[in-house]
Amino acid sequence: MAIGSLLIANRGEIAVRIIRAARLLGIRTVQAHSAADADSLAVRMADEAVLIGPPPAAKSYLDIGAVTKAAREAGVDAVHPGYGFLAENPDFADAVVSAGMIFVGPDASAIRLLGDKVAARRVAREAGVPTVPGSEGRIAGIEEARALVGEIGFPVMIKAAAGGGGRGIRIVRDFDEFEKQFPQAASEAQAAFGDGGLYIEKVIENARHIEVQILGDGENVIHCFERECSLQRRRQKVWEEAPAFGLSPAVREALTASAVALARSVSYRGAGTVEYLYDADSDAFYFIEVNTRIQVEHPVTEMITGIDLVAEMIRIAGGEKLSIPQEAVRISGHAIECRINAEDPTQNFMPSPGQVTALVEPEGEGIRFDTMLYDGYWVPPFYDSLLGKMIVHGADRKDAIARMEAALKALTIGGIRTTVPLHLAIAANPDVAAGAIHTKYLEGWLAGTPLSASLSTSLSPAASQTENA
Repeated sequence: MAIGSLLIANRGEIAVRIIRAARLLGIRTVQAHSAADADSLAVRMADEAVLIGPPPAAKSYLDIGAVTKAAREAGVDAVHPGYGFLAENPDFADAVVSAGMIFVGPDASAIRLLGDKVAARRVAREAGVPTVPGSEGRIAGIEEARALVGEIGFPVMIKAAAGGGGRGIRIVRDFDEFEKQFPQAASEAQAAFGDGGLYIEKVIENARHIEVQILGDGENVIHCFERECSLQRRRQKVWEEAPAFGLSPAVREALTASAVALARSVSYRGAGTVEYLYDADSDAFYFIEVNTRIQVEHPVTEMITGIDLVAEMIRIAGGEKLSIPQEAVRISGHAIECRINAEDPTQNFMPSPGQVTALVEPEGEGIRFDTMLYDGYWVPPFYDSLLGKMIVHGADRKDAIARMEAALKALTIGGIRTTVPLHLAIAANPDVAAGAIHTKYLEGWLAGTPLSASLSTSLSPAASQTENA
């Protein structure tokens, strides 16, 4: 393989995850870090670490020049972007290649094509993948948008063509609201993404969010089945499962085949995810977008298939062909992932940075905790609040939910508040157990079910000092 050394251009739990995968492959690791992350677990684990800038992400993890300079000076063969930050930035991919290194992911042309949601919809349609009713491309102006909405009907979503992570989306339900929101959406898209382009999609009410994991080597493409990601707050996934529940074999086959067809049409290379809305009432699915990177929720796919997705994408970047034929990819049991954030769900998800005064991780078969934490670590306030992911594997969905509840109760993160109480409440929710959920379910449920502080298994600094005294 062409990769003997690797720079990780990210932080937190995904940086730790990449280091572990690289170590298994015998690859030397170099961790890029900001000043705020000098004592991070990834820095401690890597073979080498290099400072790329001050705490603000714009001056460190998002600084293409600083990251590529660090990689070049470290003499690495390749750069892994993880997720977030520069992971889906085609200019970064180009810069890495121009500097004589390998970018672990799709080439810049694929990132540009699939990162533009309008272009990706066109690619999907050409590959025979069903898309949500809406504009064929970018809307030229409000007159064209008004005419289209008149045809497909309300409610609709006004979406930024260059958006991502649930940002740049506005749902409107009548023409008065539409007239106000359309120009505001264009201005906000320009400010947030440097691109004011918009498109329109019909809102599928009470839809579920299902995504298909793909792997490609530029010639061959396989799928690793699908994930259920419908439990979301502010369009951010909270609780993820694999496989999706309640799908008929015919729908699962059509869904996964469509993802492979789309990826094959662009000669996709690396790991990626094709996202869909699923309408359970009509048993129909619709393409949303492609994420050209490893996903936060990739571990649930690894748990049910036994495939190390991060290692596989590194091998592919290093010039190897897919090592797994499609017929060898099978579903075993059910897996669930909970995103553990440094937030207090009993106080409207207030951020809770600070020092971890105790860390006890659950142990046992079918339990995995991907984290950036260690006892004594100071959680910085500058970045995303994700601390780690609790992942469990069970014989079936009911068993996995029970295992998740037990694992969460066995987890101790002292000194800071976390979202563990939220996940315990979700695990005990009868609607979740019955699969009666959709992308708007969690927010509606939280609005009517305030979480009690008594549910918390994470301690505030004062509380932890009292209990440890």
